[in-house]
Amino acid sequence: MDTRLETDLRLTLAVYQERADAAQTEATRLARDSAFQIALQRRDRLTLEAMLKAAPHLAVHAGSFRVGQVPARALHRQADVITRNGLAGVVVASVRLDDAFVDALRRHAGLPHDDRLALLAGDRILAAAPPLAGTLPLGAGRVAVTRVDGTRYRTLVAPPLPGVSLAVLTPQSKVDAANASARDRLILALLAAVLIVAGVAFLEGRSIEAARGIAQGHLGRRVPVRGRDELATLGSAFNAMADQLQRRLAELDEERGRLRIAVARIGEALAATNDVEQLLRVVVETAVEATGAVGATIHSDGLAAAAGNQHAPGDRIEHPLTVGGERLGRLVLIGSFDAEDLMTAASLASHAAVALENARLHAIVERQALVDGLTGIANRRGCEDALAHEIARSDRMVAPFTLVVADLDDFKQINDRYGHEAGDDVLREFASVLRRTLRESDLAGRWGGEEFVLLLPGTDEQGGTQLAERVRSTLRERSFHGRDGASFGVTCSFGVAQHRPGEGERQLFSQADRALYEAKKQGKDRVERNAKIRAF
Repeated sequence: MDTRLETDLRLTLAVYQERADAAQTEATRLARDSAFQIALQRRDRLTLEAMLKAAPHLAVHAGSFRVGQVPARALHRQADVITRNGLAGVVVASVRLDDAFVDALRRHAGLPHDDRLALLAGDRILAAAPPLAGTLPLGAGRVAVTRVDGTRYRTLVAPPLPGVSLAVLTPQSKVDAANASARDRLILALLAAVLIVAGVAFLEGRSIEAARGIAQGHLGRRVPVRGRDELATLGSAFNAMADQLQRRLAELDEERGRLRIAVARIGEALAATNDVEQLLRVVVETAVEATGAVGATIHSDGLAAAAGNQHAPGDRIEHPLTVGGERLGRLVLIGSFDAEDLMTAASLASHAAVALENARLHAIVERQALVDGLTGIANRRGCEDALAHEIARSDRMVAPFTLVVADLDDFKQINDRYGHEAGDDVLREFASVLRRTLRESDLAGRWGGEEFVLLLPGTDEQGGTQLAERVRSTLRERSFHGRDGASFGVTCSFGVAQHRPGEGERQLFSQADRALYEAKKQGKDRVERNAKIRAF
């Protein structure tokens, strides 16, 4: 249950970040709209209100001049409106943090029906889906049971986001019911064992003193056997029973040792859930210990692990690792097995399949968090992480590092005239050009909308300019087709800036962005260097 809560919370945080990125993209798009910039410079309130009418969640601020509302309890993202005269104002995109927003997060993350998702401000619940009111005085990252609105929940709170945090809750009654059922079965089994032992002790106690010793647990004692009468036959039967009980106790001790090892390996598997290679190793070793197999192998997605002697003679049983009808691999055991061993192997295969599926889903979520879904290259979050890393490495290694900012020219007109599908084709093809042009050590990413960034470690500003020219000329040679069948070409403008020691990400990006603005100003479809702008 705790593992599922962690998975649900990671999925919810990924959806939350997507909403935040979408708000940032929309604010940036409006801030760069030339008609909007002109209206804002003129303080044309009627025109601005008409442009914001279809997007009530957007607002613009320019000193005391304001158009649109910015709700207090909301997620805010803003973009500067930069014109030839400098900063003209700020566009603010708001995502209301209410029950509807939380319900949308819950549905997109695919949380189970009984689970609840809550948005917190400190300890207080701001919004929840399904609705819930109260407080959650819990620390981040720790699973705990708490009572909210008269109901006990098993709760996990995520690390704080700006101003708020998310929590996933599941009814504790489900966990209690499972525990109670297991406890009842254990009590019944113990009572049955006590009754069996008591019956055996009663029967043996009526026969001979040695049998009473066996009933008291002294299995090393034996009944003296003399003659061939009925009493001698009974004594021999008791001695044979004592031998069997001793052997069974030895087997039980061995089985307990195997189970202890299996439990320890299951703990290792839980710790290595996201490492597929480590997970395969733990599963195959656990299967050998739990079933007494002489050898075992496991295969999944081109990876494999083995334990014991895979070439030993014996029965070979194969269990497919299947989740939801999808086959993830197979587990093969070699040895001599009874019905209990076969059941144990089937259970281990089922748990291994679930663990492999969880690892696969974790990898998918991690990739989605860093990769743009349309172009297949890094998204803004991935670019920001890589930019900070490359700047730190450049300062540490005293090596050159260059940033290139690229913006497709007149992209809005392409969407308006040829359709958004044609616009998506342009974005995908431009990303393909970047992948074929850049080195393996370079990184290309979509910053937002039609704006891209290129991170070029070990490259100075001149080298970055030459690479940008290659990308520009390659894209210019491409031909695209709109929804009416008409063909058209696309151009792109580039701004290049080299990192200087002591400068941060904002300064470097601002220099590259100024160079891009100069390229746009000089007629587009060109590359401008920051060093050239500084010289002027």
